This record gives sequence, structure tokens and C-alpha cells, in this order.
Amino acid sequence: MTQIADLYRIDNFIDTFALGHYARVLHAQDHVKDRVVAFKVMRPEHSAPDDDPRWEYRAFANEADLLLKLGDSPHVVKLYDCGYVSARAEAPINGDIESFGTDSAAFARELTTFSERGWRPYLALEYLPRSSNLFYQMRPDKQGLRLRLPTEEGLALALQFAELLKLAHSRGIVYMDHKLEHVYWDGIHLRIIDFNSSRLLEKGRDHTQIFRTDVHNLCVGILYSMFTGLSPQKTTLRPQPGSINDVEARYQDITALDFGVEPTLSGALQDLLQRGAALQLERVDEFIDGLRAVGIIHGWDFPNYTSNPISRDVRSQMRAGISRIRRGQDFLREARDVFREAAIQDGIPDDLEAELKRLVKSVNEMLQNRVIP
Repeated sequence: MTQIADLYRIDNFIDTFALGHYARVLHAQDHVKDRVVAFKVMRPEHSAPDDDPRWEYRAFANEADLLLKLGDSPHVVKLYDCGYVSARAEAPINGDIESFGTDSAAFARELTTFSERGWRPYLALEYLPRSSNLFYQMRPDKQGLRLRLPTEEGLALALQFAELLKLAHSRGIVYMDHKLEHVYWDGIHLRIIDFNSSRLLEKGRDHTQIFRTDVHNLCVGILYSMFTGLSPQKTTLRPQPGSINDVEARYQDITALDFGVEPTLSGALQDLLQRGAALQLERVDEFIDGLRAVGIIHGWDFPNYTSNPISRDVRSQMRAGISRIRRGQDFLREARDVFREAAIQDGIPDDLEAELKRLVKSVNEMLQNRVIP
């Protein structure tokens, strides 16, 4: 029998800023491939050895299958391994492990067998840094602080997400579980995690309504918060509930969005998101066309559609300015960390330590009120 420690070194939890309903995620070192992974394992309370496996248990096989079906998308987190662990502790540091690699079919076939033995399913996924998580970037822990993504970056993110939905829908997959906690963004590239609540639809049926709902959930659950810094429930940002019932009901009563807090947001963009919230966009292609129309106003060019030269030049200046802001914020973080390291040196005079702590505090205040999340 293979030991967990033979394949993985399980380290600290990395999901504490937005705990999920059915799993915990830990930083881990893959000894076989010599790489860092995100080790996602079912919470112990969802085990039911004497009963049929619960939805939370079956969700792991569903997620593994969908991640592989969308594995060619640059926006979907990569699946490296799936299997079961015998450890009962929330952090499975010790115990036995059965790895199926990326054979999701075999992983699913053995689900009942391992459930009856009391083992828990796991997925080893591509590691994405917490600093790129959009919910984390929005600083929901800071009372009274409201951040939003610049429209230039928000349009890029929205178009990438829409293209992912277009690919998924063409393969009969709907994402559904739209919330900032699942979005990773570095200013250029979008990555999406958590497909446990996503669905593979039956072939040969009309799925217009659920495709429309998937676009609705994107507009309400991610894009509204991204452009306003508020929850779609008109509250400060907070983690969204994540059970299967929560996912289906989370945004169903939200059919209009309040942009009063962000009146400078493009009117055309507000109108498009309102149409999505009102379930007026039947297909993701309609949403992509709408995003492109907004993009042209903001100096974007697309095949067969171009903006005017002035808008195009201004957009170039906008992108250059945002790039400098991001670099500047990175330099501020680096400077803060240098000050922190210096302040903990042994034997440092009290006056010098006090000055370093003052600088750390001042830089933190600048970062808390940063322009870009």
C-alpha cells in the first residue's frame, strides 16, 4: 500500500480566506513530478461509510471529468492527479493513498468502494497563488474599503470568461458556480477553479434556459462585484455559500443590478450587465457581441470592427498607465517586505526599528488604498 508521504508532502491550508463547503485545499509538494500543487480533499464530515456516497463525495469525480473535458482551455485550472486517502484528519498528512493519475473514469468507478471503506477523495491541481485570487485582491477583510477593477482589465477578464463559457457550452457543460472566490487574475490572464457544481448536460435536449442562466450568473455573481466592489446582494463583499442547493438558488432572485455606487462605469457596460441579469441574453455569443461593442467604445479593435483612432490611442495610454500602476504596487510590496526583514534583525537599535515599523505602516496604508485590486 502506498503512503501519502511517498507521493505528497502536505503543508498548510491555503483556503482560509474563503472556505469552501465540501473541501479543504492545502499547499503540497508532488514528490513524483517535483512540483507544487493545490491538494483538494473532501471535508471529513461529508464521509458516510454506511450510506450511499453524498453529493459532496460524488462531486470530486464530476469535477475531475469536467476539468479533463475542458483541459485544452487556457482559463481552466489543470488537473494533475485524482484518488482517495485513508486519513480521517482534515489535513491528510499521514495514511494510505490510492492514486488514479488523470484516469477520471477509473476514479469514478471506484467511488463507492472507497466510500464504503471510509476513504476520502482528493484532487491534485495546478497551484495558483492566493495573491491572484480576485476575492482576496478585493480586500473584503477591510471594513469600509471598496475596490474595483479598471474597466480596461474588467473587459479583458469578461471576454476571456465568456470565451470559456462558449467553449464549455459547445461541449454541453455549464459552469454555474460564479463567484469571485473562483477567479484568479493577474491583470492579463484569467484562470478559473472549482467545477464541482458544474454540470454536463444531456445531449439532444434544448438547454437554452440553463445557458441563459449561466450567463446571468456570470454577470451577477462576478462582473457586478468586479466593477463595483460590492456583493450582488447589495452588501459588502463576503464569501458566497457553496452547497449544491446554494449554487442553484444563489442569484435566482437577482434580475436587476444597482450601479448607483459606481455611476462612472460605462453606460453601455451597465446596460449589457443589466440585460444579463434580466435573463435577456439567450446565448453567450450575444454576450460576447455586447462586450465587443463596449470594447469598441473604449478603444478596442476586433476582426471586422475597429474603434476610432483617438479612442485607440487613448486606450494605449490607458494600458500603459495601468501597467505602471501594477508595477508600482509590486515595488511597494517589495519595499515593505525589505523594511520588515530589516526590522527583525537581532541587535537593531530601538530608534532604527521604530523608523522601519513606521515605514511598513505607511506603505501598508498606501497599498490598502491602491488603485487596482
